[in-house]
Amino acid sequence: MIIRIWVYDGILASGVSAPVDVFMAANHFAAKQQARSAARDVQLTWRVESLDGLPIRTASGQLIEVDGRIGARKPADAVIVTAPFVGELDSFIMHRDRLAALSSALRHLHEKGSYIASYCTGAYLLAEAGLLDGRMATTHWSRADDFARRYPRVTLRAQEFLTEQDRIICGGAVTSFLVLAMRLVELFLGSQLATITAKAMLIDTNRISQMSYANLVLEHDHGDRLVAQAQQQMEAALAKEFRLSELAARLAVSERTLHRRFLQAVGQPPLSYLQTLRIEVAKRLLETSDINFETVSQNVGYTDFGTFRDLFKRKTGLSPRDYRRQFTKVPVRPGAHQDAGGLG
Repeated sequence: MIIRIWVYDGILASGVSAPVDVFMAANHFAAKQQARSAARDVQLTWRVESLDGLPIRTASGQLIEVDGRIGARKPADAVIVTAPFVGELDSFIMHRDRLAALSSALRHLHEKGSYIASYCTGAYLLAEAGLLDGRMATTHWSRADDFARRYPRVTLRAQEFLTEQDRIICGGAVTSFLVLAMRLVELFLGSQLATITAKAMLIDTNRISQMSYANLVLEHDHGDRLVAQAQQQMEAALAKEFRLSELAARLAVSERTLHRRFLQAVGQPPLSYLQTLRIEVAKRLLETSDINFETVSQNVGYTDFGTFRDLFKRKTGLSPRDYRRQFTKVPVRPGAHQDAGGLG
């Protein structure tokens, strides 16, 4: 099984070394299993390749040697397209000749039956190649809005940790390359070997959402004074019942105007923005305090604790209890989680 890892200047070095380590470990366990059972010897092989066959320099300045040139005619069971560091993304996309060569090779190999895989900002390169049109994909949670604007023909599922459709696999934020590599192990060596490898390397392959890691930046520097005033009033009265009609009246505009201006300035309508704001404040309260979830809910404007608990889990992929357990930043008093309402 041949896996080609395609690299270029500006990537993160871990995007090469980490998958290779996963494949090496999988081969080790496969060899042991095959020796015990006299099964057919199946191993993963990999080659690191660049467009010109020359070493590349990562975003951190590390030089990575390669095994040869990227080529559309070379057989491959899978191709991993490493992701450019976010600061290098636009620069890479602007190099149209380099992008065109990469895109052409990707399309050709996919047509020949190869799996094409990438993660994080690498999804941009797959989208530029047209491979994601009409298909689902994910990317780094912080780039979701930008990605959706650039590639409206892609079914973006930014909350998901890994997507797979028509032999195209996309991972979410950076270290999803570990789960992506494990998926290739599963495809080529089987689920049993994948489980053994994941356990040995402490890789959690059960994560289905990356949104618990999201630290959403609520846009304020958009230049629309009306929307900025609306945001300030929402934040100041977060615990109170919200009515868009009342906010519009206080700002002396129509609901329709406020809705339109909000959408233009921050990329979402007022009610959606308010829901995002409430989730983010709740996350911070869970991280930095030991108050129970009923109090957290009240502090962000929800008196129906069950509804907010369900909303929180849907948006973050974790229950409030699990979120606090994973991300808490302060010692929690004994018994705090068992206060009225609990965390569920």
